[in-house]
Amino acid sequence: MNRIAKTFAALKAKNEKALVAYLTAGDPNYETSLAVLKAACDAGVDVLEMGMPFSDPTADGQVIQDASLRALAHGMNLPKSLAMAKDLRKHNQSVPIILFSYYNPLFQMGPEALYAACMDSGIDGILVVDLPPEESDEFTLKFPDPKALPIIRLIAPTTPLARKKAVAAKADGFLYLITRTGVTGVGSLDVGKIAKHATELHNASNVPVCLGFGISTAEDIRQLAPYADGLVVGSALVKTVAQNGDSPKLLELVTQQVKKLKAACLG
Repeated sequence: MNRIAKTFAALKAKNEKALVAYLTAGDPNYETSLAVLKAACDAGVDVLEMGMPFSDPTADGQVIQDASLRALAHGMNLPKSLAMAKDLRKHNQSVPIILFSYYNPLFQMGPEALYAACMDSGIDGILVVDLPPEESDEFTLKFPDPKALPIIRLIAPTTPLARKKAVAAKADGFLYLITRTGVTGVGSLDVGKIAKHATELHNASNVPVCLGFGISTAEDIRQLAPYADGLVVGSALVKTVAQNGDSPKLLELVTQQVKKLKAACLG
Protein backbone atom coordinates (compact mmCIF):
# COMPACT_ATOMS: atom_id res chain seq x y z
CA MET A 1 0.00 0.00 0.00
CA ASN A 2 1.58 3.28 -1.08
CA ARG A 3 1.28 6.64 0.66
CA ILE A 4 -1.84 7.67 -1.29
CA ALA A 5 -3.81 4.60 -0.24
CA LYS A 6 -2.53 4.79 3.35
CA THR A 7 -3.49 8.45 3.63
CA PHE A 8 -7.05 8.03 2.36
CA ALA A 9 -7.57 4.90 4.48
CA ALA A 10 -6.39 6.68 7.62
CA LEU A 11 -8.59 9.71 6.94
CA LYS A 12 -11.63 7.56 6.24
CA ALA A 13 -11.15 5.79 9.57
CA LYS A 14 -11.26 9.22 11.28
CA ASN A 15 -14.19 10.43 9.14
CA GLU A 16 -12.01 13.22 7.73
CA LYS A 17 -11.70 14.56 4.23
CA ALA A 18 -8.31 15.00 2.60
CA LEU A 19 -6.98 18.49 2.04
CA VAL A 20 -5.24 18.25 -1.33
CA ALA A 21 -3.06 21.30 -1.97
CA TYR A 22 -1.68 22.41 -5.31
CA LEU A 23 1.43 24.61 -5.27
CA THR A 24 3.70 25.53 -8.17
CA ALA A 25 7.23 24.16 -7.80
CA GLY A 26 9.85 26.90 -7.97
CA ASP A 27 7.53 29.86 -7.38
CA PRO A 28 8.91 32.45 -6.80
CA ASN A 29 12.29 30.65 -6.59
CA TYR A 30 13.61 27.26 -5.53
CA GLU A 31 14.47 28.05 -1.92
CA THR A 32 11.27 29.94 -1.12
CA SER A 33 9.12 27.37 -2.89
CA LEU A 34 10.67 24.48 -0.97
CA ALA A 35 10.13 26.33 2.31
CA VAL A 36 6.46 26.91 1.37
CA LEU A 37 5.96 23.23 0.53
CA LYS A 38 7.48 22.19 3.85
CA ALA A 39 5.30 24.68 5.77
CA ALA A 40 2.15 23.58 3.97
CA CYS A 41 2.79 19.90 4.73
CA ASP A 42 3.60 20.69 8.36
CA ALA A 43 0.38 22.71 8.67
CA GLY A 44 -1.93 19.88 7.66
CA VAL A 45 -1.90 19.22 3.92
CA ASP A 46 -2.84 15.57 3.40
CA VAL A 47 -1.86 15.23 -0.26
CA LEU A 48 0.45 17.59 -2.14
CA GLU A 49 0.06 18.29 -5.84
CA MET A 50 3.42 19.71 -6.83
CA GLY A 51 2.86 21.59 -10.06
CA MET A 52 5.74 21.52 -12.50
CA PRO A 53 5.69 24.88 -14.31
CA PHE A 54 4.82 24.71 -18.00
CA SER A 55 4.76 27.40 -20.65
CA ASP A 56 1.57 26.37 -22.50
CA PRO A 57 -1.17 25.54 -19.99
CA THR A 58 -4.53 24.06 -20.93
CA ALA A 59 -6.87 24.78 -18.02
CA ASP A 60 -4.74 26.76 -15.59
CA GLY A 61 -6.16 30.18 -14.74
CA GLN A 62 -4.19 33.40 -14.61
CA VAL A 63 -2.92 32.89 -11.05
CA ILE A 64 -1.26 29.57 -11.85
CA GLN A 65 -0.11 30.74 -15.28
CA ASP A 66 1.71 33.65 -13.64
CA ALA A 67 3.23 31.35 -11.03
CA SER A 68 4.56 29.08 -13.78
CA LEU A 69 6.12 32.02 -15.58
CA ARG A 70 7.85 33.20 -12.39
CA ALA A 71 9.21 29.71 -11.76
CA LEU A 72 10.34 29.23 -15.36
CA ALA A 73 12.12 32.59 -15.25
CA HIS A 74 14.17 31.22 -12.33
CA GLY A 75 15.15 28.13 -14.30
CA MET A 76 12.62 25.63 -12.95
CA ASN A 77 12.15 22.48 -15.04
CA LEU A 78 11.37 18.78 -14.66
CA PRO A 79 14.74 17.69 -13.20
CA LYS A 80 14.64 20.55 -10.68
CA SER A 81 11.03 19.72 -9.79
CA LEU A 82 12.08 16.14 -9.09
CA ALA A 83 15.00 17.43 -7.02
CA MET A 84 12.59 19.59 -5.04
CA ALA A 85 10.40 16.58 -4.33
CA LYS A 86 13.46 14.71 -3.09
CA ASP A 87 14.43 17.63 -0.85
CA LEU A 88 10.87 17.80 0.50
CA ARG A 89 10.83 14.07 1.13
CA LYS A 90 13.86 14.44 3.41
CA HIS A 91 11.70 16.76 5.54
CA ASN A 92 8.41 14.87 5.34
CA GLN A 93 8.15 11.13 4.76
CA SER A 94 4.38 10.71 5.04
CA VAL A 95 2.53 13.20 2.82
CA PRO A 96 1.88 11.78 -0.67
CA ILE A 97 3.43 13.88 -3.44
CA ILE A 98 1.69 14.00 -6.81
CA LEU A 99 3.75 15.33 -9.72
CA PHE A 100 1.30 17.58 -11.58
CA SER A 101 2.50 18.07 -15.14
CA TYR A 102 1.76 18.31 -18.82
CA TYR A 103 2.76 15.43 -21.04
CA ASN A 104 5.48 16.94 -23.19
CA PRO A 105 8.25 17.18 -20.55
CA LEU A 106 7.47 13.67 -19.31
CA PHE A 107 7.48 12.28 -22.84
CA GLN A 108 10.84 13.93 -23.50
CA MET A 109 12.33 12.25 -20.43
CA GLY A 110 10.84 8.87 -21.33
CA PRO A 111 8.79 6.46 -19.19
CA GLU A 112 11.61 4.35 -17.79
CA ALA A 113 13.75 7.34 -16.80
CA LEU A 114 10.75 9.18 -15.37
CA TYR A 115 9.70 6.19 -13.30
CA ALA A 116 13.19 5.76 -11.87
CA ALA A 117 13.46 9.48 -11.08
CA CYS A 118 10.05 9.54 -9.38
CA MET A 119 10.90 6.51 -7.26
CA ASP A 120 14.19 8.12 -6.28
CA SER A 121 12.48 11.43 -5.45
CA GLY A 122 9.70 9.95 -3.33
CA ILE A 123 6.86 10.85 -5.70
CA ASP A 124 3.73 8.75 -5.25
CA GLY A 125 1.69 9.49 -8.37
CA ILE A 126 1.47 11.58 -11.53
CA LEU A 127 -1.33 13.78 -12.77
CA VAL A 128 -0.89 14.55 -16.47
CA VAL A 129 -3.35 17.22 -17.54
CA ASP A 130 -3.30 16.52 -21.28
CA LEU A 131 -2.88 12.73 -21.37
CA PRO A 132 -6.26 11.00 -21.85
CA PRO A 133 -6.62 7.34 -20.81
CA GLU A 134 -6.83 6.17 -24.42
CA GLU A 135 -3.37 7.55 -25.13
CA SER A 136 -1.57 6.76 -21.89
CA ASP A 137 -0.88 3.01 -22.09
CA GLU A 138 2.00 3.42 -24.53
CA PHE A 139 3.73 5.42 -21.79
CA THR A 140 2.58 4.06 -18.43
CA LEU A 141 2.77 0.37 -19.35
CA LYS A 142 6.52 0.86 -19.68
CA PHE A 143 6.74 1.64 -15.95
CA PRO A 144 8.34 -1.34 -14.18
CA ASP A 145 5.44 -1.29 -11.69
CA PRO A 146 2.52 0.95 -12.78
CA LYS A 147 0.78 0.40 -9.42
CA ALA A 148 3.73 2.02 -7.65
CA LEU A 149 3.32 5.23 -9.67
CA PRO A 150 -0.39 5.59 -10.44
CA ILE A 151 -1.72 8.09 -12.95
CA ILE A 152 -4.36 10.29 -11.33
CA ARG A 153 -7.24 10.57 -13.77
CA LEU A 154 -9.25 13.74 -14.39
CA ILE A 155 -13.02 13.65 -14.93
CA ALA A 156 -14.66 16.71 -16.48
CA PRO A 157 -18.12 17.91 -15.40
CA THR A 158 -19.27 17.29 -18.98
CA THR A 159 -18.17 13.65 -18.97
CA PRO A 160 -21.05 11.28 -19.80
CA LEU A 161 -21.87 8.53 -17.32
CA ALA A 162 -20.63 5.75 -19.60
CA ARG A 163 -17.22 7.39 -19.89
CA LYS A 164 -17.10 8.06 -16.13
CA LYS A 165 -17.52 4.33 -15.61
CA ALA A 166 -14.89 3.46 -18.21
CA VAL A 167 -12.28 5.83 -16.73
CA ALA A 168 -13.13 4.86 -13.15
CA ALA A 169 -12.75 1.15 -13.94
CA LYS A 170 -9.02 1.64 -14.63
CA ALA A 171 -8.37 4.35 -12.05
CA ASP A 172 -5.80 4.13 -9.28
CA GLY A 173 -4.71 6.44 -6.46
CA PHE A 174 -7.71 8.78 -6.59
CA LEU A 175 -9.99 10.35 -9.17
CA TYR A 176 -9.96 14.12 -9.66
CA LEU A 177 -13.47 15.35 -10.48
CA ILE A 178 -13.39 18.84 -11.97
CA THR A 179 -16.23 20.81 -10.41
CA ARG A 180 -17.02 23.14 -13.30
CA THR A 181 -16.09 24.07 -16.84
CA GLY A 182 -13.52 26.80 -17.50
CA VAL A 183 -10.13 27.40 -15.95
CA THR A 184 -8.83 27.17 -12.41
CA GLY A 185 -9.32 29.87 -9.84
CA VAL A 186 -12.43 31.61 -11.19
CA GLY A 187 -16.18 31.01 -11.35
CA SER A 188 -18.87 29.82 -8.99
CA LEU A 189 -19.74 26.38 -7.64
CA ASP A 190 -23.06 24.70 -8.44
CA VAL A 191 -23.29 22.37 -5.47
CA GLY A 192 -26.30 20.49 -6.84
CA LYS A 193 -24.59 19.60 -10.12
CA ILE A 194 -21.34 18.76 -8.36
CA ALA A 195 -23.17 16.43 -5.97
CA LYS A 196 -24.83 14.61 -8.91
CA HIS A 197 -21.55 14.07 -10.76
CA ALA A 198 -19.72 13.06 -7.58
CA THR A 199 -22.41 10.53 -6.66
CA GLU A 200 -22.22 8.97 -10.13
CA LEU A 201 -18.45 8.72 -9.86
CA HIS A 202 -18.54 7.22 -6.37
CA ASN A 203 -20.98 4.58 -7.60
CA ALA A 204 -18.68 3.74 -10.51
CA SER A 205 -15.37 3.68 -8.65
CA ASN A 206 -13.60 1.95 -5.79
CA VAL A 207 -10.95 4.66 -5.44
CA PRO A 208 -11.33 7.97 -3.57
CA VAL A 209 -12.91 10.92 -5.36
CA CYS A 210 -11.46 14.41 -4.92
CA LEU A 211 -13.12 17.62 -6.08
CA GLY A 212 -11.17 20.54 -7.54
CA PHE A 213 -11.41 23.79 -9.57
CA GLY A 214 -12.79 26.86 -7.84
CA ILE A 215 -12.46 25.62 -4.26
CA SER A 216 -10.69 28.37 -2.36
CA THR A 217 -12.23 28.85 1.09
CA ALA A 218 -13.12 26.85 4.16
CA GLU A 219 -16.78 27.48 3.35
CA ASP A 220 -16.33 25.97 -0.12
CA ILE A 221 -14.86 22.87 1.53
CA ARG A 222 -17.71 22.59 4.02
CA GLN A 223 -20.27 22.79 1.21
CA LEU A 224 -18.63 20.10 -0.91
CA ALA A 225 -17.12 17.79 1.73
CA PRO A 226 -20.21 15.54 1.96
CA TYR A 227 -19.71 14.54 -1.69
CA ALA A 228 -15.95 13.92 -1.70
CA ASP A 229 -13.08 12.04 -0.14
CA GLY A 230 -10.83 15.04 -0.68
CA LEU A 231 -10.96 18.70 -1.66
CA VAL A 232 -8.34 20.33 -3.89
CA VAL A 233 -7.28 23.92 -3.21
CA GLY A 234 -4.80 25.45 -5.64
CA SER A 235 -5.17 29.01 -6.89
CA ALA A 236 -5.98 30.40 -3.45
CA LEU A 237 -2.69 29.07 -2.07
CA VAL A 238 -0.70 30.08 -5.14
CA LYS A 239 -2.16 33.59 -4.80
CA THR A 240 -0.89 33.82 -1.23
CA VAL A 241 2.62 33.03 -2.48
CA ALA A 242 2.27 35.55 -5.32
CA GLN A 243 1.16 38.36 -3.02
CA ASN A 244 3.67 37.65 -0.23
CA GLY A 245 6.66 36.07 -1.96
CA ASP A 246 9.08 38.64 -0.55
CA SER A 247 7.44 38.96 2.86
CA PRO A 248 9.04 37.54 6.00
CA LYS A 249 5.51 36.50 7.00
CA LEU A 250 4.99 34.26 3.94
CA LEU A 251 5.41 30.94 5.74
CA GLU A 252 3.23 32.10 8.62
CA LEU A 253 0.49 33.16 6.19
CA VAL A 254 0.64 29.85 4.32
CA THR A 255 0.53 27.95 7.60
CA GLN A 256 -2.53 29.87 8.81
CA GLN A 257 -4.32 29.41 5.49
CA VAL A 258 -3.67 25.66 5.38
CA LYS A 259 -4.76 25.17 9.00
CA LYS A 260 -8.03 27.00 8.32
CA LEU A 261 -8.71 24.92 5.21
CA LYS A 262 -7.82 21.67 6.97
CA ALA A 263 -10.12 22.49 9.89
CA ALA A 264 -13.02 22.59 7.43
CA CYS A 265 -12.14 19.03 6.35
CA LEU A 266 -12.70 17.67 9.85
CA GLY A 267 -16.49 17.84 9.61
